Order: sequence, then C-alpha cells, then structure tokens
Amino acid sequence: MTVLALMSGTSLDGMDLVVARLEPDGPRVRAAVIERASVPYPTELRARLVAALVEGAADVRELTQLHAEIGLAYAEACGDLTDRHPVDLVALSGQNVYHVPRVDEQRGWRTRATLQLGEASFVLERCRVPIACDFRQSDVAAGGQGAPLVSFGDLVLHQRAGTARALHNIGGIANLTWLPPVFEPASVIAFDTGPGNCLIDEAVARTSAAEFDDDGRLAAAGSVDGVLLAALMRHPFLTLPFPKTTGREVFALAQLEQDLDVRFDHLAAVDLVATLTAFTAASVAHAYDQVRRGRPLDEVLLAGGGAANPTLVSMIRARLDVPVRTFEELGMASKDREALAFGVMAYLGFHGRAGTLPSATGARRAVIAGKYLWPDPFSHWSSDGASA
Repeated sequence: MTVLALMSGTSLDGMDLVVARLEPDGPRVRAAVIERASVPYPTELRARLVAALVEGAADVRELTQLHAEIGLAYAEACGDLTDRHPVDLVALSGQNVYHVPRVDEQRGWRTRATLQLGEASFVLERCRVPIACDFRQSDVAAGGQGAPLVSFGDLVLHQRAGTARALHNIGGIANLTWLPPVFEPASVIAFDTGPGNCLIDEAVARTSAAEFDDDGRLAAAGSVDGVLLAALMRHPFLTLPFPKTTGREVFALAQLEQDLDVRFDHLAAVDLVATLTAFTAASVAHAYDQVRRGRPLDEVLLAGGGAANPTLVSMIRARLDVPVRTFEELGMASKDREALAFGVMAYLGFHGRAGTLPSATGARRAVIAGKYLWPDPFSHWSSDGASA
C-alpha cells in the first residue's frame, strides 16, 4: 500500500509528513519513501496550542476550537500530497496535549488517559481515502500507557540481525527503543527518558523572540550550572522502572520549580539554555544506564528535532561509550522515523493485524492500533436502506 503518514509531536513545531510504499518483508516491513514534507503550524495556532498546554489555561471552548483547527491544518497539509500521489491510506498521529500514564492522586490523575487533538474527519473530507487516527486509546484500554507506540515500527523497520541498536527520538519529550540483536518482539524495550527539546524551547521562548535554540548556539555560548543540573537529575520520573511515559504536563519550567523546589530566574539566558540542554543529555545517558543492565548496546541512532542540535548531540556523545549517530549519517531522514512508525501501525491495522508491543507500553496484550474512517462506505445503499 501507499501510505501517507503525518506526525505532529510534542515539540509543537508543526507536521512531518511522509508518503511511502509499504510491503511485507517476512516479519519486517519494507518502506520506500516517495516524498516527505515538513509543514509548520500557523504562528497564531501554535501560540494558542502552546498556551493551552498550561494546566487551567484552556477551557472546553478553546480545546474544541483547537481540535477542529488542527484537523483543518492536517487536511491542508495532507491534501497537498494526496493531490500529487495516489494514496491508499492516511495515518494521523494526532497532536498530544495531555498524557496521564498512571494514577497519581497528588496530581489529580485518577485514571490512565491520554488526549490528542486534530479532527480526522476534515482529512477524510479533503483526501477521500481511508484514514487511521487516534492510535493510543486501544492500548490504554488494554492496560497500557498508550505510549511509546513507535517501538513496533522501529522493530519491523530498523532491527538488524547481530546488532543491539537503540533508536532515540528527541522531540519535545525524548524516548528510546532498544532493539535486540535477534528479531524477538517480546524483548524490545521502549520508554520515555524525560525531556527532549521542551524545556530548552520553553527557556528560549521565555528569554528571546525565538522558538528554539537554532543549531544549539545559545547552549554552546553558556555555562552549565552543576548544582541546578544535579537537582534536576533528582526528578522522580528518572528513577521509575520502565515501561514509563511522560509529557509536557510534567516537564515544564513552572512544574519543575514546584516539584523540585528549584529556581531558574537567577541564571543568564545562555546559562539556562546550556543547563537544560545538559539535563536532556544527562537524562538520556541515565536511561541507557538502566537499559544496559544485562543487555548489550552496539550503537545509538538519534532522530527528531534534537538530532539537529549539535550542542545537544555532542553532550550525549560525551556521556555514552558507544557510537552515537544520526539517521542522516546512515543515509536516512530522522524526521521520517516517527511518521513511518505510525504509517506501519495504520498499514497493519488496516489488514486486521496488531501493531503494538506490550513490553513497551505495559498493556496486557498487543492490540490493533487506531480508529478507521472510511469515505462513503455505504454509498451503494439508498436512503431507505434498500440496495440501490
């Protein structure tokens, strides 16, 4: 099948799209990329979305409007590609806005839940092909955390015999998938490792007119506050056993000040960005300390927006004693990684096959991921129910 997959991640910077031809290859899936695109959110929409993620800042009216407006943005981006390519299926990740992976009465988390915005019906109306969306809910219903879901796609697309490989995505939140040197789905490990770009981006936006640290220049110009870094590394999420997931509702500057009793306002802007960049790198390294207890690790492949930050990449490399490379260094595009993984889940679900890994999400069983929308499925029936 030719699948168009759209990923809009926790960096909130917009949409990564990839059109790929997917076909089975034994237990794996072979993907041939036809076209890729990155489409930023409109400036005003992104600003409202960022503001809405602050707890209590957005009411039901604003969330309802954002759900439709993100869906319309998806429809425009997808429509441009389906106008050029005969696509069989569209996969939409949805824009994650709040994630409750476990019960925590102190935070008011009474039941596991997750919410992604972006009404898929607008994409259906624009593209007129089957749509797969809302991938996380079936895993949550089966006892999982609804994330990280990309681990199944990582396994079938990127596992290599004889190599213990980890894929590390650095979006707003960072997550890893450890792939064993043999094709054993039950042995795959995947979890969120903590902040990716979210704290860095928030600090940059707080102190300048920019939205992110372009090429890591601010972090490179600053000095890391070792005392503050040590305090950040005491965050309780880092010591939780995996599988585990998190989100911006946990890793935001104001939330960290409250949870860890730390302050950020005493630092110069470049020193704050440098310290938060070091926090991401140190939390990544800490995660591999957990993974490597009894498991081999031959290489780490970096993907996501953070892979384009040379200061962050160099900090990670300095903390790991295995080769750390970006997807681009292997002739692939790092921004394809998550979009293709959702495309694989949609492709398998379309054929009635499970596309999740309980070892990664904590679910009781593997499930068919996604809900499916169909263009005019009953067009051959008349309005009174009789066959036309």
